[in-house]
Amino acid sequence: MARRYIDGPEVKLAVRDGIFLDAEFYHGEKYEMLEPKRLFPVSGLMQYIALMDSEGNEVAIIRNLESLLPESKQAIVQCLHEQYIIPKLTRFVRQSKKFRIWKWTWDTDKGRVTFEVINHVASIKTFYDGRVLIKDGNDNRYEIPDIHALDKRSLKMLLPNL
Repeated sequence: MARRYIDGPEVKLAVRDGIFLDAEFYHGEKYEMLEPKRLFPVSGLMQYIALMDSEGNEVAIIRNLESLLPESKQAIVQCLHEQYIIPKLTRFVRQSKKFRIWKWTWDTDKGRVTFEVINHVASIKTFYDGRVLIKDGNDNRYEIPDIHALDKRSLKMLLPNL
């Protein structure tokens, strides 16, 4: 079966139970309880979103959320926000190190959090737009939306060689 791509307003999406979507295509086809999944969760926040049914089968791929009707775009953004909750790191609090494992405490937009970073080099990804993603020892992800907005102390802790 060929992949179905959504390139425009040919589908109407509605939120169901906070993290699922109902889809109605303009030619009459309907699907319920679809789960949106980012195919590129780090770099493609608004592009290539797969709609999966309850058995894990791909129903369609949205190439770009900007091409959807405003109501449909809002529905899928809401579901993705619930599914991909990534706390935003705002300020470094403290650090300790034991056996090459760093234990970091940060303030976030969701409150204070403490996590372990096992491999500093592999766990921190910096992007061209100034965004930083950090993966902790339990595969949780944290984001710094703009590294340049950090205070000097936080920046020094994150990038000690500067």
